[in-house]
Amino acid sequence: MPEYANLAKYTSLHPGHLQDVAVLCFSRRNYNELLLILMLKNITPRLCILALTGLMSGLPLAASAALTLEPEPIHKQTALDVVTGLQNGHYSRKTLNDQLASQLLDAYLTDLDPNRIYFTQTDLKQFDSFRHQLDDDYQQGKVNRAYEIYNRYLALAEQHLNYNINQLEQHLNSFRFDLNDSLDTDRSDDSWPANEIARTELWRKRLKSSLLNLKLADKSLPDAAETLLKRYRSQHDRLTQVNSEDVFQRYTNALTELYDPHTQYFSPRRSENFQINMSLSLEGIGAVLQRENEYTKVVRLVPAGPADKGGQLKPADLIVGVGQDEKGEIEDVVGWRLDEVVERIRGPKGSTVRLEVIPADADEGSPRKVIKIVRNQVKLEEQAAQKKVIDLNYLGQDFKLGVIEVPTFYIDFAALQRGDEDYKSTTRDVARLIDELKKEKINGLVIDLRNNGGGSLREANEMVGLFINRGPTVQIQDVNGRIDILGDRDRNIAYTGPVAVLVNRLSASASEIFAGAMQDYQRAIVVGGQTFGKGTVQALQPLDHGQLKLTHAKFYRISGESTQHKGVVPDISFPTLYDKEKIGESALDGALPWDKVRPVRHGEFIGFQPFLDQLQTRHEQRTHDNPDFAFMREQVARLDALRGDTTMSLNEQTLKQERDETEAWQLAAENRRRLAKNQPEISKLSELDSEREKDPQGRPVSPESEAIVTETGYILMDMVQLTLKYAAARK
Repeated sequence: MPEYANLAKYTSLHPGHLQDVAVLCFSRRNYNELLLILMLKNITPRLCILALTGLMSGLPLAASAALTLEPEPIHKQTALDVVTGLQNGHYSRKTLNDQLASQLLDAYLTDLDPNRIYFTQTDLKQFDSFRHQLDDDYQQGKVNRAYEIYNRYLALAEQHLNYNINQLEQHLNSFRFDLNDSLDTDRSDDSWPANEIARTELWRKRLKSSLLNLKLADKSLPDAAETLLKRYRSQHDRLTQVNSEDVFQRYTNALTELYDPHTQYFSPRRSENFQINMSLSLEGIGAVLQRENEYTKVVRLVPAGPADKGGQLKPADLIVGVGQDEKGEIEDVVGWRLDEVVERIRGPKGSTVRLEVIPADADEGSPRKVIKIVRNQVKLEEQAAQKKVIDLNYLGQDFKLGVIEVPTFYIDFAALQRGDEDYKSTTRDVARLIDELKKEKINGLVIDLRNNGGGSLREANEMVGLFINRGPTVQIQDVNGRIDILGDRDRNIAYTGPVAVLVNRLSASASEIFAGAMQDYQRAIVVGGQTFGKGTVQALQPLDHGQLKLTHAKFYRISGESTQHKGVVPDISFPTLYDKEKIGESALDGALPWDKVRPVRHGEFIGFQPFLDQLQTRHEQRTHDNPDFAFMREQVARLDALRGDTTMSLNEQTLKQERDETEAWQLAAENRRRLAKNQPEISKLSELDSEREKDPQGRPVSPESEAIVTETGYILMDMVQLTLKYAAARK
């Protein structure tokens, strides 16, 4: 009975860990022995049937790659340090109790299985016994239960990959693409599968969907299968690379993100590579990335970076493949670690990288696109504020409008500290540009903060001072409730004329402080889209093992309103394609709420509030027949209509027809705009690439962007006219 002796030690495992037993037995093809031992151990017949079902559906005939991971001794003290840091230093002052422990279990399970394709209700029932114990465990430095959950996940992840590999290798011709079944592509709010049969059905549909997407990208079925086999084998290899430190960091971040999404624990390795992992601005493409489920997501683009100049990569796009040079094979990176994807994307200046992406605004099942980017370093001078003048004919008269684009709030601290009188900063550059524009006799000024993700708080504060005669600009409340008020002490005003501030969903942090202050003083009319809503302050707290990035303060406007979560709401809103469910602070789980503190006394300019309704009416009348605004409204309406539909057809002809209809609609919408602008029609959308003009930084300029700037100028002229009428009427 040598085989029985070898197998017996595995039968003491919990039934939930059947895969650990099954893999060994399957590797030796001892299926009868497996079933016999399961029955002798009084494990339910249902699980015995599951073993056979797993065999038939393709469990591996190889030794398990998944490891049994355990916490390291250092993790006990680190867990205690993290809890101390959170409870004493985090702005929210949350207590780690039973309620938070319950949320921690749910957050951890969701982090491991966001699409709800691994765990079943049986697993959840087992894990539920941990629900009100995780807080006590953590406060004692114990994280064993987290590893128990992770080991179960690891075994199921391997089972899933081996199922996919087996199906592609052994049963490829069994897939039929003429059936009318479908797949829910967003299961984040769905229930976990009731049992193993339901879970296997989910796996089958997801695999079929992946095959179908590749088939519609002009791959033969065998080629599509080979592409997926490379992906799954690569992911399988990566399961063996997971270590105890990875699990501890993942579990700890499930806890920290319950406090807010910007609070994070970094292991020693992540601490050392923090900048390189999160930003590709140095000899890369100029993009900030993060991991989202099994994908790499674009968070934002570095202003004037290679990706920004290319104009094709967008925030919220998902990167699924990376290829080197002009013709190098695109390597599938679905399921890879973030640092591994970053390593593939970075490279020498002048070299080319090709990214395969799922566009953020694409319909479900839409084809992927390949973007070519030449790597380069971001030049600081290209990130500096830039000016231009646009000519407007308003009510039969010609006007000049100055536009200053501020991509980020920057300052050369090193030059400032060494006493260099010509140190570079946003405020100094904007002041110089204003002087140049005044010499050109402009009639109004637009500060363009679209896509400005923030930067130096000092610069945002001082730039407000260019437009007001001293006063407060922002309030900062710390973890103890103490409020510091920053303000402008300089009585000099660089520009006294009418001002508009143009923002969008990617205007964040310092941009929101500037826009909010200008709005509160009624010094400028704010137009565009609701801003990001990043109104918190973080600091790094070193630990003996890694470090903790901790939210310790919050920004408030001088009106008392926080910029957190809500952002700055424009006085007049423009159509926007940015999905607030995907982009912005409100889209992040655990984001701190919007609230208020006491307002700060401040002066106000005459302002436009008495006739804001008239400004809105004029804007709507003027843009009603504007081809570019009509185009934007069409796009927004279509995306809104499709946004809630996450069902993807798995019928090849149906899905192909849907894709063709989408492309035909987009082409027709573009030609409707072109017809209204007396431009020749195009036969395919790719013809637009050669038509796009580029700005001084080399970025392609879209007609929508130019239309927005022009309309901002008209709103500014409306404001001037109505203000004069209002002032005259009050005399």
